[in-house]
Amino acid sequence: MEKREIIMDHYSNPRNRKRINDSKYIVENTRNSSCIDNLDIYVNIKNDKIEDITFDGEACAISISSASIMTCNLKGKTIKEAIEYINNMEAMLSDKEYNVDILKEAVVYEDTKNTSRKTCSWLPYEAVKKILNNYN
Repeated sequence: MEKREIIMDHYSNPRNRKRINDSKYIVENTRNSSCIDNLDIYVNIKNDKIEDITFDGEACAISISSASIMTCNLKGKTIKEAIEYINNMEAMLSDKEYNVDILKEAVVYEDTKNTSRKTCSWLPYEAVKKILNNYN
C-alpha cells in the first residue's frame, strides 16, 4: 500500500478507537488549538508494559490515522520500548535521524513538510509521552 492509502485506511477504519471508563486506564487529553483536533488517549500500564491503549475524540484524518497507527504499534510494548518509539517519531517529524524499523507504518508521515500537518500527526504521541513521563 502507498502512504496515502495507509493513512486513509487508518482514518476510515481506525484501530483501537473506543472510549474507556475504567480506573485502570490513565487518560490524557490532547488538542490542537488551531483546528478541531481533540483526542483522549487511554493507556493501561501493567508491570511496566502497555497492556492496552485506545483513543477517542474528534480530529482530522492525519490525527485519527496517526492515533490508530500509534495504538497498534504501542500495544504490548514495555515503557522503555514505547519511549524509544515515541522519540523516533519525534525525531522523524523534526527532520532528525530516526529508525524506520522501529516506526513501522508511522513512516507514512516522514514526507510531511507542512508544520500544521506535523502537529496533527504528533498530537496523539504528545499525550502518550506525557502519560509515560508522569508514570516514570
